Amino acid sequence: MERNLSLSMITVSLTHCLLLCLVVAAAAAASSNITTDQQALLALKDHIIYYPTSLLAHNWTSNTSVCTWIGITCDANSHRVTTLDISQFNLQGTIPPQLGNLSSLTTLNLSHNKLSGSVPSSIYTMHTLKFLDFTDNQLSGSVSSFVFNMSSILVIRLTNNIFSGELPKNICNYLPYLKALFLNKNMFHGKIPSALSKCKTLQILFLQFNNLSGAIPKEIGNLTRLKRIYLGDNKLHGEIPHEIANLRNLEDLELGMNNLVGVLPAPIFNMSTLKVLSLISNSLSGSLPSRIDLSLPTVEVLNLALNRFFGTIRSSITNASKLTVLELGGNTFSGFIPNTIGNLRNIEWLSVAYDYLKSSTSKLSFLSSLANCKKLRSLNLNGNPLDGILPSSIGNLSMSLKTLLIANCSIIGNIPQAISNLSNLLTLVLERNKLTGPIPITFGRLQKLQGLYLASNKLVGSFPDELCHLGRLAELVILDNRLSGSIPSCLSNLTSLRSLYLESNRFTSVIPSTFWSLKDILFFDISSNFLVGPLSLDIGNLKVLLEISLSKNNLSGDIPATIGGLKGLQFMDLAYNRLEGPIPESFGDLTSLEVLNLSNNKISGSIPTSMEKLFYLRDLNLSFNKLEVQPCKVSKPRTEHKSRKKILLIVIVLPLSIALTIAITLALKSKLIECGKRSTVLSNDSILSSQATLRRFSYLELLQATNNFAENNIIGRGGFGSVYGARLEDGMKIAIKVFHRQCASALKSFEAECEVLKNIRHRNLIKVISSCSNDDFKALVLEYMSNGSLGDWLHVLEYMSTDEIFVGELSLKRWVNDLLPTSLVEVVDKTLLSGEEKHSAAKEQCLLSIFSLALECTMESPEKRINAKDIVTRLLKIRDTLSKRIGNLS
Repeated sequence: MERNLSLSMITVSLTHCLLLCLVVAAAAAASSNITTDQQALLALKDHIIYYPTSLLAHNWTSNTSVCTWIGITCDANSHRVTTLDISQFNLQGTIPPQLGNLSSLTTLNLSHNKLSGSVPSSIYTMHTLKFLDFTDNQLSGSVSSFVFNMSSILVIRLTNNIFSGELPKNICNYLPYLKALFLNKNMFHGKIPSALSKCKTLQILFLQFNNLSGAIPKEIGNLTRLKRIYLGDNKLHGEIPHEIANLRNLEDLELGMNNLVGVLPAPIFNMSTLKVLSLISNSLSGSLPSRIDLSLPTVEVLNLALNRFFGTIRSSITNASKLTVLELGGNTFSGFIPNTIGNLRNIEWLSVAYDYLKSSTSKLSFLSSLANCKKLRSLNLNGNPLDGILPSSIGNLSMSLKTLLIANCSIIGNIPQAISNLSNLLTLVLERNKLTGPIPITFGRLQKLQGLYLASNKLVGSFPDELCHLGRLAELVILDNRLSGSIPSCLSNLTSLRSLYLESNRFTSVIPSTFWSLKDILFFDISSNFLVGPLSLDIGNLKVLLEISLSKNNLSGDIPATIGGLKGLQFMDLAYNRLEGPIPESFGDLTSLEVLNLSNNKISGSIPTSMEKLFYLRDLNLSFNKLEVQPCKVSKPRTEHKSRKKILLIVIVLPLSIALTIAITLALKSKLIECGKRSTVLSNDSILSSQATLRRFSYLELLQATNNFAENNIIGRGGFGSVYGARLEDGMKIAIKVFHRQCASALKSFEAECEVLKNIRHRNLIKVISSCSNDDFKALVLEYMSNGSLGDWLHVLEYMSTDEIFVGELSLKRWVNDLLPTSLVEVVDKTLLSGEEKHSAAKEQCLLSIFSLALECTMESPEKRINAKDIVTRLLKIRDTLSKRIGNLS
């Protein structure tokens, strides 16, 4: 018995020892794991190079528990890190691979910072991670080779970074529970992988604002749990697959801003769960179904703008009672706007702009119906042949209305005073109609109005003093009418005014002295009127003024010297007046000036030498005045002067012209990346000629002129965009260069080309007519080259060469490259190297430098070509070097 007792005691002791060992081992393992978490987080801290608030620097320290650190959440039992959330800290730095060692992490949120560099592959293999959010950083690199092996992940957010490359073909192989994938606003290219269909639980797919191409995979119709699909703002083409109609849970379908074609599949109009259908800016065609109200009973947003849809707008659409946004503009819809349109009681945004719609009555009866739409905030009827008068019932429209656009609609008659009932209006556009009568004095009641556009009508009468009550008015455009009388002195009350366009009217008298107190005005044009008197000395008060045009009036007297205080002024046109006296020396202080026109006045004296400081000046017209032109001083004998002039002409002007022509023309050939855009008018900047400032383009004009930027209109491609051939409605043929919005290099190229082309003018260079630029779209409107591009001609010339040496892979460029620099005489015309012996070395070096630059300009790869800004810098350096060497030898 004693022996059994001893064995029992030994067994108990061994058990206690074993348990103790297990506890110690577990404690040691836990301690090791906690240490691993701390090391991973400290590695992240070490990779952060900027802390705006210094929170991490003072809080994440090795002598405190990681569970007390800001942004960290730990498991209550294991004390392992489960959540890392340091979003919106404005941190700068990179992500270390050690972060993948947080083996218990379920949430990783680094969004809304300025982190850069690539994401370590270890992040994409964290098996415990459920939520990954890197939104709104500057992360880059390709993910095409990564394996997303995240067996627990539910949500992946990589929105608004600089990720590139193709999407992994096996992206969904190891994501069995993924519900939401946000890859929008990056630089991904290539096709949408059909393997996305393996993400069986996917509910949200955001791929918009990338550079994806190819067709929409039909396999997407297998993702039966999908609720939201956003594929807009890419380069997708082909037809919309019928299989999308299989997605019985789909609520949002956004495919806008692509190159989709064909008839919209009829089954899509039978998706009873659909709330948002946006197909804006494609090349889709077909007509609307007869009973869209029955087939899409829950639809709230229907955007079919900028396509090729046709037919009538059936009255049944007005029974879609949940519609809040209806956008049908930029198609070829015809017939009448339904008088039952007012049945859309929840409508907030209604646009049928630039179709072929009419009203069933001359009093635009559909407008009376819209009075029932109490939530209406924006109404756009622009560009339809309504051919009627504005009824007084227009004043019964929604008190929520903020934007009313009825431009270019052939509206006749007077402007009804009842419009002033719309007291919440921010923008009123009635331009390019046939309106007559005066501007209603009741407009003074529109106290919230910020933009009033009445241009190009037949309005008469005076400038109503009541307009001076519009204290929030920022832009007033009443040009090209028949308004008369004086400009009221109360205009100075419009302290919010930034743009004033009164040109081409019949205003008389002097510019009121109070006008010059509008110290925040940026643009004003009162040209082509009958104004008299001198320019006030107070013009110098307009410190932020950018553009001023007072041409074609009867202004007299001297130009005030105070005008030199307008440091930011870029455009000034005082032509066709009776100004006299000298050009003030203070004009040299207008250091931002780009265009100056003082022609057709009585200005006398000499041109101030101070104007040599106007570095940005690209268009100067002083013709038809009484200016004295001083002759050039000749310090050398005439023959030597002519000799040097000849040398400079041959050695500098000719080669530089050739190099510039090659450089700028090739720089203006680019590859298109579709940009985000809407059917609103964008701001336009004039770049080269003074006439260009008179031509403004809307995005819609460019879109229609290029047939929705169709591929068959592309006449050139490059690394930063594509060039489209286009014809405007007036018959003018133009070229439109569209830049890649999401490529930083392309945006720099746009800025550089604007900078270069505004400073260079040559008969062999493409003329820039205008530009179109905002955050989502950047383009140059160029003169069309009917004989093709210089690159095409150079290509032809290579094949026209009859020299027997040009065989196989030997091209003219290759031949030139092989001969330089040792055999220059075999490449250039011998006359370029003739002349005085003492200048031969300088000329030879100049030519070698120019040929070297030309070869860099004609590199096959756009990425390897020198950019336009560097071309100018190099050319100026070559010029200065040659001038200095010739000067030293003379």
